[in-house]
Amino acid sequence: MEAGRQDYDLLVIGGGSGGLACAKEAAQLGKKVAVVDYVEPSPRGTRWGLGGTCVNVGCIPKKLMHQAALLGGMIQDAPHYGWAVQPVLHDWRTMAEAVQNYVKSLNWGHRVQLQDRKVKYFNIKASFVNEHTVCGVAKDGKETLLSAEHIVIATGGRPKYPTHIEGALEYGITSDDIFWLKESPGKTLVVGASYVALECAGFLTGLGLDTTVMIRSIPLRGFDQQMSSLVTEYMASRGTRFLRGCTPSRVRRLPDGQLQVTWEDLTSGKEDTGTFNTVLWAVGRIPETRSLNLEKAGVNTNPNSQKILVDAQETTSVPHIYAIGDVAEGRPELTPTAIMAGKLLAQRLCGRSSDVMDYDNVPTTVFTPLEYGCVGLSEEEAVARHGEEHVEVYHAYYKPLEFTVAERDASQCYIKMVCLRKPPQLVLGLHFLGPNAGEVTQGFALGIKCGASYAQVMRTVGIHPTCAEEVAKLRISKRSGLDPTVTGC
Repeated sequence: MEAGRQDYDLLVIGGGSGGLACAKEAAQLGKKVAVVDYVEPSPRGTRWGLGGTCVNVGCIPKKLMHQAALLGGMIQDAPHYGWAVQPVLHDWRTMAEAVQNYVKSLNWGHRVQLQDRKVKYFNIKASFVNEHTVCGVAKDGKETLLSAEHIVIATGGRPKYPTHIEGALEYGITSDDIFWLKESPGKTLVVGASYVALECAGFLTGLGLDTTVMIRSIPLRGFDQQMSSLVTEYMASRGTRFLRGCTPSRVRRLPDGQLQVTWEDLTSGKEDTGTFNTVLWAVGRIPETRSLNLEKAGVNTNPNSQKILVDAQETTSVPHIYAIGDVAEGRPELTPTAIMAGKLLAQRLCGRSSDVMDYDNVPTTVFTPLEYGCVGLSEEEAVARHGEEHVEVYHAYYKPLEFTVAERDASQCYIKMVCLRKPPQLVLGLHFLGPNAGEVTQGFALGIKCGASYAQVMRTVGIHPTCAEEVAKLRISKRSGLDPTVTGC
């Protein structure tokens, strides 16, 4: 053991979005703060720097690769607008290098920010010794003991491997690897139906790669299912193949280096096989709690999910230990919620505020080829909570102006607003499928957070000609049975 105990007001375990936000806020408010962060390489050997999932293997590289795919679509549209475009090919290596260099610049930026705020940073893998102390092991095996008055666990999660499937671990990759590949993944099988699966499959298809998605049951579980169907319909129309009701049983490497995947069709019980260059597992995530020795500190987890149990103040079963972000039970696995929860927690610990994080009406967007933004309740949740007779759904199929000249199919561009039926018809949820869904949803999220009613949305003047204005023009209810297709301007 290293001599001399390090003592801090606050120790944050995990250098991702939530942990860094919490540490920086507490340091700014005068606390003595340390952050410990360590990235265990993926089974493929992929490793990265400070910043957590979002920066390194999540939102940031994902959105940049999504943008690369969208540009491909724009190049196809360009001739319709008079641009004489020669046939173009996509070069994975150039894109990957640019994305990876940007991510590395963010890693560096986080290091600098911690230094500027006098936060001590340790690149060590931490586990609890007791309720106030953790032991951190460095790459070289050197141990450091750190003790603190308050400890925040913000270790996030990592992709799950289906270890019961033969060859899954040896030959498959996950979202931890896809963004750091130096060479194109080639013909790819994406296994899973989460937003991670669909986003990755979407940009791979958009970059011109032969991509198949294998779905066991339903796509985008937990999201509005009508919207989910439209998302996958659009992807299929743009060339992504879907194998539904199928589950893989084994992966083998053939002599030519290709991967042979065997799967079972759950409805017929028949077996089938296919060959791919890459198999990407996107079958969920597991929280990083196993190596923390939580039992030594008395921190309780949910035995099924392995996530840490917390109350509204983010406090665990131990009063001075907290958990925020993806590692905490019952929290949305989203960067901005982790950041806000981290900042608010730091403010409470420093006696600056008593505000707790509000997890209601959190907006989010799925960056599939046709983007899906939502805030509030899905139609299913609204009906379950209030009863069908008390819910009014306004909806419209619309055509983005930018799709017209390029003669793009807009059959899946759709908006629905889920409201209480009783006037003034409080808005319970908004679902937007179309270009720039994130930008559109963000603005309406504020209105919904402030308790907007359908009547108020109808009195909002739209900006013409935009896709967002279609939300302020939702006149047709599902109950009326009228055709919800928008014609004319």
